Amino acid sequence: MLNELPPTDELYRALVGRDASYEGIFVVGVTSTGILCRPTCPARKPLPQNVEYFPTVREGLMAGYRPCKRCHPLRPLGVTPDWMAGLLDEVESDPSRRWKDADIRAAGVDPARLRRWFKAHHDMTFQGYLRLRRLGMALGRMQAGEPEAKVAYEHGYESLSGFRDAMQKLTGRPSGASGDVTLIHLSRIVTPLGPMLAGATEHGVCLLEFVDRRMLETQLGLVQRRLKAQFVPGRNGFTDTLEGQLTEYFDGKRSAFTVPLHLVGTPFQEQVWKGLRAIPYGETRSYAAQAMSIGRPSAVRAVARANGDNRISIIIPCHRVVGSDGSLTGYGGGLWRKRALLALEDAGSGVRTCV
Repeated sequence: MLNELPPTDELYRALVGRDASYEGIFVVGVTSTGILCRPTCPARKPLPQNVEYFPTVREGLMAGYRPCKRCHPLRPLGVTPDWMAGLLDEVESDPSRRWKDADIRAAGVDPARLRRWFKAHHDMTFQGYLRLRRLGMALGRMQAGEPEAKVAYEHGYESLSGFRDAMQKLTGRPSGASGDVTLIHLSRIVTPLGPMLAGATEHGVCLLEFVDRRMLETQLGLVQRRLKAQFVPGRNGFTDTLEGQLTEYFDGKRSAFTVPLHLVGTPFQEQVWKGLRAIPYGETRSYAAQAMSIGRPSAVRAVARANGDNRISIIIPCHRVVGSDGSLTGYGGGLWRKRALLALEDAGSGVRTCV
């Protein structure tokens, strides 16, 4: 069974170690308290004889357990906390606004808590996020042909020299040449399998990775170098389309994606990725069969490497490639996610309401 749990001793080790790689693969019911927890719950760990494991929250609830108030197993991973949601809505309504600590407090948020959250989740402070957001918008307007001075002052810069210095640091180019820089808008998209980092240029989606992928930093650097691009926080129309289609996919209502892609690879890699998209929803293919399908039967290892270099997860479905014996082999997002994606597609392969 695709939703069969790993051995009990493995699950307990993950629970005691608060192993985040097991998020989404199981939840645990504590028989002594009647509480249902994530594997990463910060509460004191129960004895092994006092726990019961479930592959889904639904099954744990049906067994009579109540959700833990510390780890909130009903919440999707990566959701923005309620205490800062209103503030972020205000930021998005006017990204050019400059926020002071007094303004943040007036919005009902503790500035220190906000800084800690942004540092932990985005590796930057809230003010750093705002600066990048403003500069990203400014770059977009300059690329549309708007005058540099007008853009600078309308985005809160009191002097043109200050704006030029900030743009130089962001793009590595003089301000006048910054309008030629390719922008990659980065944002988080929450999914049932954990948060994903999405990147989109003016041509389409160029990146979609789970945020805990070990090679994520390497992949980001590779995309940036090949496109000679600059990352800025924010979204564009492709990001919104992607998020909507991912929601339909995880709801079992979509079997194919139509959001435009901006592929960043060698001709061979792009040939391999095109072959991946040809694998039907609900089906799998071996590496050898995949190599055969693109007319390169002797390039099995090269095909496997190109699969591993895929930077647009799920949309380019490298999770549909398995070992020659049907076993689940390497997947950048973790084998538990590969198992979950195949189970989702297997369950929904008979009903396809969006293609």
